Amino acid sequence: MSKEIDILCIGSVLWDVIGRTPRSMAVGHDVPGRITRLPGGVAMNIAMALVREGLTPALLTVLGQDNEGRELARAATEMGMVADLVTWSEDLPTDQYMAIEAENGLVAAIADAHSLERAGDAILEPLADGRLGSISAPYDGVIALDGNLTESLLSRIADNPLFSSADLRIAPASPGKANRLVPLLHHPKATIYVNRIEAGLICDKKFPTALAAAEGLRGLGARRVLVTDGGEAMAEASPEGVRTAIPPKVTVNRVTGAGDTFMAAHIAAELRGQSGNFALEAALGITAAYISETDS
Repeated sequence: MSKEIDILCIGSVLWDVIGRTPRSMAVGHDVPGRITRLPGGVAMNIAMALVREGLTPALLTVLGQDNEGRELARAATEMGMVADLVTWSEDLPTDQYMAIEAENGLVAAIADAHSLERAGDAILEPLADGRLGSISAPYDGVIALDGNLTESLLSRIADNPLFSSADLRIAPASPGKANRLVPLLHHPKATIYVNRIEAGLICDKKFPTALAAAEGLRGLGARRVLVTDGGEAMAEASPEGVRTAIPPKVTVNRVTGAGDTFMAAHIAAELRGQSGNFALEAALGITAAYISETDS
């Protein structure tokens, strides 16, 4: 291992191609803006936010042995992550994501994460072969888990003894994949991070507030959930009770990665010893700064 790690980030690591414009957009619009290519994917977004908080994350993912994959691994290492545990594939290309963001929010996005899905549980080998843990001595640190993994793999992880001792933090990849998290709701050490819409999809119900959504997920058996709702009050529900917090009011200049930033900032706050509303407010402040940043 190149350095000591603080947390594992398991899931999608890919290139984000994002087009942003300060104008409002609808289907068929053609407007001026900026197009950027940056390291992305849920696991990578979380890892980058953790690095900004002074932590060292390790990536468990698959990359193609192509120029894009090698460039991603190099970028991760240069940012302060551990890429020693990446699974390399000779026949799978490095994944990518393309999105258009406008003044009125996310207009459209396409995630090409087929390589991660096809790699399956091969990316989990370091948890079983002794590099990070084994069946007899499972990894007992914090794991950030990305809902881009297949539903069948997430189901196996829910009952896998390799994850029995981990502090498991879970995020959906997108609203369309939120239902993949259902098997993990009952994991005894899981914390689920979703937004109000994703919570409604999991519960098959529309919730008027994040608080109602958090209580709905707890009703399904989730141990601990954190539900965000854009600029409205967010909620946390756990065996210790329910609490809410209101995000700072800021001008929103970007949305891709906001949920991942919140999750990472909250994890970092708790690893620093903060808890309850102190951890929530710290995470909301960092997320507000992130979404209000403008492209250079």
